[in-house]
Parts: sequence; structure tokens; C-alpha cells
Amino acid sequence: MSNKALRLGTRRSKLAMAQSGQVADAVSRVTGRPVELVEITTYGDVSREHLAQIGGTGVFVAALREALLRGEVDFAVHSLKDLPTTQPEDLVLAAIPEREDPRDVVVARDALKVTDLAASSPTGVARIGTGAPRRMAQLNAYARAHGLDIETVPIRGNVDTRIGFVRSGELDAVVLAAAGLNRIGRSDEVTDFLSVDTVLPAPGQGALAIECRAGTTAQDTELIAALARLDDPLTRAAVTAERSLLAALEAGCSAPVGALADLLADGQTVKEMRLRAVVGTTDGTTLVQLSTTGPVPHTHDDAMAFGRELATEMLAQGAAGLMGERAH
Repeated sequence: MSNKALRLGTRRSKLAMAQSGQVADAVSRVTGRPVELVEITTYGDVSREHLAQIGGTGVFVAALREALLRGEVDFAVHSLKDLPTTQPEDLVLAAIPEREDPRDVVVARDALKVTDLAASSPTGVARIGTGAPRRMAQLNAYARAHGLDIETVPIRGNVDTRIGFVRSGELDAVVLAAAGLNRIGRSDEVTDFLSVDTVLPAPGQGALAIECRAGTTAQDTELIAALARLDDPLTRAAVTAERSLLAALEAGCSAPVGALADLLADGQTVKEMRLRAVVGTTDGTTLVQLSTTGPVPHTHDDAMAFGRELATEMLAQGAAGLMGERAH
């Protein structure tokens, strides 16, 4: 492999730049080549509409993929939860590194936890901001079950914008991904960690995807092999099962679907995988929640089947009717 710098395509946001910088360092270590970041603006970055309105699926991804196919960058880094579940034939996910913390977290006024927000609000109702129907559905269901008065408020924007709603007093709290705050060094602002028993994350949340062209030249093939050294097989198996479930539900990344595949260990040996999933109405009145446990999938097809089977059970229990407009 030559010593020419590799070009890494990335979104311009602070979070995207931080996680791409971390991947760039890792790629430099395994290839011995410098990596330069190429900043690309995506439709999801410039649109001010809510994700559910603009379709959600692929809005942060298409421009990066187009730059790859035009040869303007050598590989790209995505937040895996932003990727459409259908993989283009001319691109390959060369690596899915070890996953960060997949949980959702709360940044609230006065360093409060979700359970304490409403009681300390002058109105008696806690206003909690999130851009995800998935979070709304589960938070509202949790609030109903525990007698908490909350109002979920749809928001957009980067981390600074979202936390700014709390600092300004416009909202009592916002819900964010733990992984994102960890990657930009702001985990100290978290006031509450949401257990995955309360709020399941988005399929693939906390994981990154390193994508490149699918081996049309010797250089592409060589790069795929080098990037594959960053792949974590257990993370790949888990997120493949989660995304297979999402695809089988015919739901996009903005649909009210949560899923998490846990790897269950016996001592130091990972023995089984448990996949939990939820689909719900955003007001939290109706949820379909199911789980399945089985041997850790050792092939892509096995992981896909793992997710499909649970999705089939969820559809049989009425999940399709809870997702609203289906994504395409």
C-alpha cells in the first residue's frame, strides 16, 4: 500500500468530526498512511425539518456515498443508526468497530433525573426534548406506567443546540445518545442514564460504520482488507440482527422502533445473544415489546435471520399498525 494520504469523507458536525478523527487515527495505525478528513454537507445537516418529515432514512448518508462513488473520498464514516438497511452493491461496510455505550441519556436542569423533573417544575409537567419518535414512545409509556407528568417536545439541532434548550429554560431536559456525548468529551453533562429496560436504543446506536467502494480496483481491495482489521465481529453480529429486524418491519431510522442485541457471557466466553425490540405509538399508549435469545450468530445470514424472526413475531402482534407511515 502506498504512503499517499487516504481521504475520509465525513459530515461537518462536531460529533461527526470527532468520531471520524478517532477512526482516522485507527486507520493510520493499521495502514501506516496519513488520513485527511474531507468535510461533506448532507441534506440532513442543512434541512431544518424534523427527521420524520424529511424521511429520516439516508438523509445524513447519501452525499457521503455519492462522494465515495465519484472517487472524491476513499472511505466514509457513518453513525450506523443513520444508514438505510439496504446496502448498495457498489459499496461495502468494510468495518464496524467495537460499539460505544448504546444507551440514551438525559441532560436536565438542576442535575435532575427524569423521575424528579415534573415534581420540581412550576407547571407540574416536565418538558423533555427529543427528535426521535422512538424515544417519545418509550418515555411516554414509562411516564404513564409510573405516574409521571411529562410532555415530549420534538427538537432538531446539534448537541450544543439541544442542550441549549435546557440551559435557556425552554425545556426541562433533552434526551441524547450516550455514545455521542462520550465521543465529544461531554459525558460529564449527563444527569441521568436511561436503562435499556426503560428505553431501548435505535438499532445500531453507538456503533460506527466504515464504508468504501466494493473492490472494483486492486487499491479498493487492498483498502477493504486493511479496514477490516478494525472490525469487531461481535458488534457486527449484534447490529446486523438489530438492522435486520428494522428492515423486516419495513421501518426507517426515524420510525418508533427500538432494538438492542445483548451478548450474554458465561465467564469470559460469549455464549448467547439476546435481541430485544419495541415498536410503539409516540404517545406511549400502545407498545409491542418482544425478545428472543439464541446462539451468537457466526455468519451474516444467521444474524439476519435472528432479526427477521423476531420482527415476524412483532408483526403478528400488530407492530405494523403502530409505526404510522412506512419508510421506503
